[in-house]
Amino acid sequence: MTRKLSETPLVHPTAEIENSVVGRWTEIAERSRVSESELGDYSYMMQDCAVWCATIGKFANIAASVRLNATNHPMSRPTLHHFTYRAADYWDDAEHESAFFAERRARRVKIGHDTWLGHGSTVLPGVTVGDGAAVGAGAVVSKDVEPYTIVAGVPAKPIRERFDRRTAERYQALAWWDWDHARLRASLEDFRQLSAEAFLEKHGR
Repeated sequence: MTRKLSETPLVHPTAEIENSVVGRWTEIAERSRVSESELGDYSYMMQDCAVWCATIGKFANIAASVRLNATNHPMSRPTLHHFTYRAADYWDDAEHESAFFAERRARRVKIGHDTWLGHGSTVLPGVTVGDGAAVGAGAVVSKDVEPYTIVAGVPAKPIRERFDRRTAERYQALAWWDWDHARLRASLEDFRQLSAEAFLEKHGR
């Protein structure tokens, strides 16, 4: 049976969502965990994703086992272990280190509109993945990704541009991801059949 999406987010019963905003026509699949994040309209994530402190745009395509904002341990301290900043988990008379967590939250991940994050890819703290970009399976993204650029590898490096710079800029100006549901439906065959250039000729400014 084909699943039917709607304005109400489709969240699998095994998924966990905490302190997050989830848009319309979205889907969060099995065993995914989303915390302190925003998921834009029409975006989806497949099974076993882990997302913390991330802003995700509209129409983001997130494959299984993707990790957004994979936080770092404090390597300059005498120990890497989290008992130093999660002390309240270990002792009744200790508190979590609020400044440490504030610093982590300040390094929010940002994922643009119409993006594709391949299976098992990881985006590290503070990184921005631009509109229209694609991240290869298994990639570890440690630096910002320019709009409409394909990256892959460990660490992720640019492979090629999806479109030339002028075309990419025109798509960002068009911002079709902000169209309403009815206009998207009316343009469905153009999305399916027209080339990127022909689509801009018909719908661009």
